[in-house]
Amino acid sequence: MPCGGESGPVRGGVMNWRILHVVRSLRPETGGLVEAVKQLGPALRALGHENTIVSLDPADAGRADPPALALGRSSHGWGRSPEYVRWLRAHHAEFDAVLVHGLWQQQGFGAWQALRGTRTPYFVFCHGMLDPWFRRAYPLKHYKKWLYWPWADYRVLRDAAGVCFTAEAERREARESFRLYRARELVTPLGLAEPPGEPAAQREAFAAAYPALRGKPYLLFLGRVHPKKGLDLFLRAYAAVWGGRAEAPAIAVAGPGADESHGRELQALAARLGVERAVHWLGLLTGDAKWGALRGSEAFVLFSHQENFGMAVVESLACGRPVLLSDRINIWREIAAGGAGIVTPDTLDGAVAALRRWAAAGPAHRAALARAAEVCFRGKFAVERAAAQMIATLQAAATP
Repeated sequence: MPCGGESGPVRGGVMNWRILHVVRSLRPETGGLVEAVKQLGPALRALGHENTIVSLDPADAGRADPPALALGRSSHGWGRSPEYVRWLRAHHAEFDAVLVHGLWQQQGFGAWQALRGTRTPYFVFCHGMLDPWFRRAYPLKHYKKWLYWPWADYRVLRDAAGVCFTAEAERREARESFRLYRARELVTPLGLAEPPGEPAAQREAFAAAYPALRGKPYLLFLGRVHPKKGLDLFLRAYAAVWGGRAEAPAIAVAGPGADESHGRELQALAARLGVERAVHWLGLLTGDAKWGALRGSEAFVLFSHQENFGMAVVESLACGRPVLLSDRINIWREIAAGGAGIVTPDTLDGAVAALRRWAAAGPAHRAALARAAEVCFRGKFAVERAAAQMIATLQAAATP
């Protein structure tokens, strides 16, 4: 197989890989990509593979979790970093594969610059960034990407040893974003570890941090407050199903962005709908407070218009919480097949139908959904399974 230098040790005929992960940033507010990298490392190490992480955060950005070599100049923007390209040219032979996470920023184009003509293969994980929804939702941004695409990321994907998609739906839809497209497509899923910590302590940590929700039933949204997430559908559907009824569950919105323009629009919408008292804007949750929010919720809600994997969806399944979600989340088929939630179109009618079905579900039905959520997580999305499949995929792709 192609590799930078001597490969890692071999056990039972299977090579132990030395893997370099490259990310634009490890800031937690950047979303699920960071969590995916964070989860993969321990699972790959447990299988005997070495992991190193390079980010384009500046060295003074503070301690990263997980630890990483920071070679950037800023935590924002494209991430131009000559230091990164020079470092990768000097050190690529120490790795058997480079995994580039994400598109449109320096981590991919820099890898292409540094690794051309070497024997070190690189793989690109798109993490949903070629979804054609972005072209329809943000045509001006898509035009700017077209100016960048032919001389940069088109070549990054064309010359990669593999371009990785986490689901078959993502692979198919990626072909629709740009007419100029060439890639050696691979499908390899992501996964999550079992939730850490003690459930009762985590529920108490959340209740202590947000006493207004202590002892109250609530539906949880966990993620960036962003137009693609369908929070407007959630609010409108909630008003249509429950209005101001006393028995209605609360809504907990946990994630960054509530104080930005879209977040302010949503707060104004909640006021117009007469449900502003039911909505609790919690901001970014981490650690025990995040896990406590998931464990204490009735269900997780995400009527997103586009979602590659939905890390928070899988976290909810891992906590035994049913999910109410749209069919624009690429893992919806696995969830529907496992009976772990309610899946509808990403429309207002679909959101209303999902909340009505949830409101009508009795305790036995909800308990069955909760049990199915845990079974679905362990059978489809456990990180150990994903790590093993990823290594098998890389091995097959890198073998001449």
